[in-house]
Amino acid sequence: MNKFAFIIHPIDLEYITKNIKVLKFVPGRAAEWIVSHFPCYKASEITGVVSPYAETEGWFIVCPLTSRQMLELPEEYVLGRIIEAGKVAERLGAGIVGLGAMTSVVGDAGITVAKNLGIAVTSGNSYTVAMALEGTRKAAEYMGIDIKKAEVVVLGATGSIGSVCARIMAEEAGSLTLVAPQRYQLERLAYEILQETGVAVRITTNYKDALRRADIVVTVTSALEALIEPQDLKPGAVVCDVARPRDVSVKVASERPDVLVIEGGVVEVPGDVEFNFNFGFPPKTAYACMAETMILALEGRLENYSLGRNLTVSQVKEIARLGRKHGFKLAGLRSFEHALTTEDINRVRELAKSFQGSLDK
Repeated sequence: MNKFAFIIHPIDLEYITKNIKVLKFVPGRAAEWIVSHFPCYKASEITGVVSPYAETEGWFIVCPLTSRQMLELPEEYVLGRIIEAGKVAERLGAGIVGLGAMTSVVGDAGITVAKNLGIAVTSGNSYTVAMALEGTRKAAEYMGIDIKKAEVVVLGATGSIGSVCARIMAEEAGSLTLVAPQRYQLERLAYEILQETGVAVRITTNYKDALRRADIVVTVTSALEALIEPQDLKPGAVVCDVARPRDVSVKVASERPDVLVIEGGVVEVPGDVEFNFNFGFPPKTAYACMAETMILALEGRLENYSLGRNLTVSQVKEIARLGRKHGFKLAGLRSFEHALTTEDINRVRELAKSFQGSLDK
């Protein structure tokens, strides 16, 4: 049996104080500092991942740095802590380790980590793209949006996930706008997409303006704070938020019941899986990045996979095929950590129609 591990970390201070209650009485940055000096450790054992062809088991490994610390502390130090977590996975017997959340963003997106470990490494980003776009297509269908006629925006388009999302959506969207902070990077990506697909895309650094026109938004930035506020979205828009921490403000949930915000890449895992760790998902479901690590273990592909900033469309299609082979599938749609029912989606669609109708008068 090929085994895997997956590196997780506290997203923010709230996660720390919720799990280590005594730190509620410690000032925020001090609590982060205290936890950052903990050693990396095994958080739980994962069992029961069984496909029609193989089975696997693994572990969650905690790297005790928050998202903010991952970006603010010296890169060499942060990479050292991630490698430390990978060494824990290695000692436990994992053949491949996945990089969760910000651990897949720091530095060169996993390449240095892989060079310093004796086991395979993946960021899980290829399957994240596959499942995020599958969820986006399904959400658009529910909302009555024809992607071939829609205005689609990719926010964070020049990142490793954003760029491959952009390449795939270029061949599906009626009109595509790419958004990122650096114009020269956008120009280079737009040129590459034109050469690869023959599709001319729009680019802008003004994300607020792009969002107000968008029928569909795929947002994949590495921002520490929410970027998308209630006033930024048009009635009936679909937003797939792949980012962690999330890009969409929680205020959107209460103030814009006429838009459909979904979490990218929530996957149903085959078998009677037990994670023995609460990361906020229903039983038998996981983030797509976690699922990619399991898929590669099941397939016996103990090799570096989604590393670096240049994911390819072929990688995304391959891991999607392997996921289907082993019985992984999209686990419905979720919004702000809650499962969406058909009634929820119908309510959003009807509110969008009424809001749009009032604007047209």
